[in-house]
Amino acid sequence: MPGEDSRRVVEDAPAKINLCLRVIGRRADGYHELQSLVVFARIGDRVSAEPASDLTLDLRGPFAAALGGDPDNLVLRAARLLRERTGTNAGARLTLEKNLPVASGIGGGSADAAAALRALVRLWDVDPGAAALGEMAAALGADVPVCLDAPPALMWGIGANIARLEALPRFHLVLVNPGIALATAEVFRALAAPALAHAPEAPVLPLFATLEELLHWLSGAANDLEAPARAHAPEIGDVLAALAASAGCRLARMSGSGATCFGIYADEAAAEAAAAAIARAHPGWWAVACGVSDCG
Repeated sequence: MPGEDSRRVVEDAPAKINLCLRVIGRRADGYHELQSLVVFARIGDRVSAEPASDLTLDLRGPFAAALGGDPDNLVLRAARLLRERTGTNAGARLTLEKNLPVASGIGGGSADAAAALRALVRLWDVDPGAAALGEMAAALGADVPVCLDAPPALMWGIGANIARLEALPRFHLVLVNPGIALATAEVFRALAAPALAHAPEAPVLPLFATLEELLHWLSGAANDLEAPARAHAPEIGDVLAALAASAGCRLARMSGSGATCFGIYADEAAAEAAAAAIARAHPGWWAVACGVSDCG
């Protein structure tokens, strides 16, 4: 249409994978102190934004139906918060392409919110500054700040402490979800973490020259949420067994609060073959192979 503003901004929302997740304890305010090594997969959701007079959200993609009943999607919450904090009165027609399973432990909602903030900063030409953008992200959820950028990171505290790491050794992932959504709050309640007597110290930042060094470090840093998640969804054990039995799998573990699990593979061919074999054996599961951002 003549005169119509045709600008369209697109931002990827990559899956966030917790290679490990230690729950240090429960704070007096009810939040949990965590430590986690996080990487971002080269697959994920996608958020696009176009000029409009109001804020609207369209849902597309293979997992869009799972979000259809949520009138307060994190993407819209992010848009409203950015508009409020920057004082703009602009609108946007937002589209979320939902390619990741919902409530699956790989940070889909958090990554979507972070992508919406990045997209709208560009579309609306506003500059809240890195610190203010980080504060907005934290207000939307504990995992949103780390999703503002994609390099590997060590997180600790309740999500606000983030140290980006140098590029990790190259490896590939297979992500598998048995078609189960898990509520993070329920998994944490089942964990019954002990109360913290004092604030924990900041962790030492690891350095990994080889995949063997990374795997050795991960062998001593598990996911403390795996046991309570498996109590809610025993199928997680089946997924982990399938990954561990696949050719070339170096480590099989659950991500976040589940139910998605991952396998680490040294090369792309092994990961692709494993994902295909698991998908054939379990046609009801979501299984994909992918690379990892800033590795190698």
